[in-house]
Amino acid sequence: MTASTPVISVTGEVTRREPIRMGFGRGLLAAGKQDDRIVAICADLAESTQMHLFRDAFPERFVEVGVAEQNLVTVASGMAATGRIPFTSSYAAFSPGRNWEQIKTTAALNDRPVKIVGSHAGLNVGPDGATHQMLEDIALMRVMPNMVVVAPGDSVEAEKATLALAFNGLPSYLRLARASTPVFTTDDAAFTLGQAYILRAGGDVTLAGTGTMTYHLLVAAENLERHGVSAEVVHLPTIKPLDENTLLASVAKTGRVVSAEEAQIAGGFGGAIAEFLSERLPTPLLRCGIHDRYGESGDPDEVLHKFGLTGNQLARRILEFVQRGAGELLG
Repeated sequence: MTASTPVISVTGEVTRREPIRMGFGRGLLAAGKQDDRIVAICADLAESTQMHLFRDAFPERFVEVGVAEQNLVTVASGMAATGRIPFTSSYAAFSPGRNWEQIKTTAALNDRPVKIVGSHAGLNVGPDGATHQMLEDIALMRVMPNMVVVAPGDSVEAEKATLALAFNGLPSYLRLARASTPVFTTDDAAFTLGQAYILRAGGDVTLAGTGTMTYHLLVAAENLERHGVSAEVVHLPTIKPLDENTLLASVAKTGRVVSAEEAQIAGGFGGAIAEFLSERLPTPLLRCGIHDRYGESGDPDEVLHKFGLTGNQLARRILEFVQRGAGELLG
């Protein structure tokens, strides 16, 4: 079922930017107020991951395990077995980067509703460099049976996603960025786990985005319109389960698709789309993201530009992709 969601115009200057992780902090606090089964467990990064909002409001439901990510998720799984709904938070480089096996065997294998919150994911970490720029987490987590994988587009959507995950009854992974990014959804925008959203209608190419990259695809779509290309922007905050019906309907209309993610394209979001379409509707696909390399240290916007993932850079790549498909020659 296709749904639409109100979007702030990306024409001109961005009116508001905010770290996506701040939306998580607000969402966890709201969930804690709704249900006293919600507990929070952190690996010595409460302020960085914004879990401190919950900690300060509900200290009796907060556990600090220290720098011990493997213990972080095993404790959470044990608490889930007693009927609680645990959220764990750390940097994505460490959880799920350091404790994937413990997540698998204690949470996912037992189908416990443990919520793994991986903050500071993607190139967005900037100055911290390659060791902290977790680019493989989408691939790692979507391959895990029973695991829901969500990458909200902005802080407003992250708040809604946190509330939804709190009560979905499933092991889940929430991917968050560190630095401020554009807020392009609104408070009254729809959000349902497993649902994709058509943010901009078009007929020439489907632009499928997740997380921070959806905004850049909206910018690219506006640029493409000036070149006579009508791009349909599909936002997929839920990577697993993928909204196959919305994606299939869009691609059947446009005949070509571009995926964009701030992560490795091998096994990631673009990989999920490639796997699905190869079986249901083989379609020309351009995957934009990180191509088999590690990140670099620098200002987040500079790093994004270095990897060719800004809206203007994506527009040029997409235009070439569309023109090749149409048999046109580039000037």
